[in-house]
Amino acid sequence: MAKLYFRYGVMGSSKSANALMVRYNYEERGQRALMVKPALDQREGERVVNSRMGLRHPCVWFEELERMPAGEINEWQCVIVDEAQFLTRRQVEYLTDLVDRLNVPVICYGLRADFSGRLFPGSEALLAWADIIEEVKTICWCGRKATCNARFDENGVVLKEGEQVVLGANDCYIGLCRRHWKEGNLGPGLPRPAGD
Repeated sequence: MAKLYFRYGVMGSSKSANALMVRYNYEERGQRALMVKPALDQREGERVVNSRMGLRHPCVWFEELERMPAGEINEWQCVIVDEAQFLTRRQVEYLTDLVDRLNVPVICYGLRADFSGRLFPGSEALLAWADIIEEVKTICWCGRKATCNARFDENGVVLKEGEQVVLGANDCYIGLCRRHWKEGNLGPGLPRPAGD
């Protein structure tokens, strides 16, 4: 019986690396897993899922997946979606159809909440509809579990307002524990606001 999985974590928790390793595990067992991501995320170039560790693999845009005939989708033993927070509610509902009607397992990786602590629409829908929800854990600079995504500017100021989607990586985001996210404390070694 196929299931819909949502594996979430903060920035830097190795979600994409985990997705790429799962794809490799399918391949190693002679099965095929289709890598997918929303077209909104073109940081690494077109049609590539890339991890900070250097792992990478070609993918299709989510919008291309939606246009695939059912017979073509059934040729895959699993669909793996990276950056699932950028999906719409309707797109997550489409994934439930792949699981429920086509019996194809779907594993989604993404952020749960944005830099201001608000759920992304795709993540909210996945939290509501996923059969299995798992956290991909990492730690804050202090050693506590990181649960918040901090966005910071070039001066090291943690931002709490602005556009929900601003693509970036280590240059403007870091996972922090709730305490240090509230304090705006990026820890040692990162840019510090003037006057600190």
